[in-house]
Amino acid sequence: MKTRLVIIVILLLVLTVLLTRNDERITDTLLGIINPIKQNYKNITQNLEDKSHSYIFQKESIEKLSRENRILRKRLLEQTHYIKQVKNIYDVLPKLSRLPIHNISITETISYVKLNSFSQIILTKPKGLLEDKLYGLIQGTVVAGTAQVRNNQLYGYLTSDEKCRFSVFAGEEKAPGIAIGVGKNEMIIKFIPKWHKIEVDDKVVTSGLDDIFFADIPVGVVTKVELQSSYKVAHIKTYSDIFHPKTFFLINDTNATLAQGFDSNDTRLNPPCPELKSQDQNQSHEHNETNLTVVEHNQTLPVISSIPGRIDQTQEEIIEPETPVEKVEPVKVKSKKPKKKTPKASSLDLF
Repeated sequence: MKTRLVIIVILLLVLTVLLTRNDERITDTLLGIINPIKQNYKNITQNLEDKSHSYIFQKESIEKLSRENRILRKRLLEQTHYIKQVKNIYDVLPKLSRLPIHNISITETISYVKLNSFSQIILTKPKGLLEDKLYGLIQGTVVAGTAQVRNNQLYGYLTSDEKCRFSVFAGEEKAPGIAIGVGKNEMIIKFIPKWHKIEVDDKVVTSGLDDIFFADIPVGVVTKVELQSSYKVAHIKTYSDIFHPKTFFLINDTNATLAQGFDSNDTRLNPPCPELKSQDQNQSHEHNETNLTVVEHNQTLPVISSIPGRIDQTQEEIIEPETPVEKVEPVKVKSKKPKKKTPKASSLDLF
């Protein structure tokens, strides 16, 4: 019995010595062992919580889901009509990339990296992430920080950490700068050109130029502006809640994918779309009459594009609106009547 206690005490001492040495290899090894256990425990507790909610709040959830179902059915009808119109666009412009593009993942917090630090966290790692690449974290609708894969672990750096850095725009003039974490709900924006006008209470958003975040995601509000050498420095108060890091949206890819590889010269003037074909057939008679009238008088035909002028989503309470039909009015040419020549008075024989 005494030997067991002595062995346990020795093991605890060894662990404390290893943890106090701040060796990255040892900490990574321990985290690799402990984090899967934490993640499995979290999944088990979450499943138990979900089951308890499903049994206790079954009636409320059924009523709520039925209301949401009605709303979603209405939106489904609207989006179905919208998808048909988008399909016509893809028929005309075949080089456009197909949607949806899955470039956002959901990640959850496992634990803090250090117990005495609330700015660095360990997250569940989605599939397909690259080593040492910076990814953006979004909490709700605002910027929460950045994430990076190191030693097969996904580390999150909240906006209060100095390792959290990304490109932003500040103020109405969209002054460019680099936001760096400083402390509790505070960041500073460095390298702002001094000719840009920035004032207190100006809003700060992401620029989307650093391959970390999308553009125009809210970051915070300017609280103080300073001038340092040839640049301006702005202090901002962030929107994110760093003390309750639970669930985040992780941005996998920020590139514009809809028009990627699109050639503006590659279009089809006669798309194989059945709806557009039917419209063309209905208008063929009017077009022929117009062509005859125009050719007779050596005039050029008006160019009619097969691409619709605009695409509107279905308005509320309208499920399948009629497709607008382009009408071409025949050109009316007024024929000039020859003028009757009146004889001059000098040319008349009076006698």
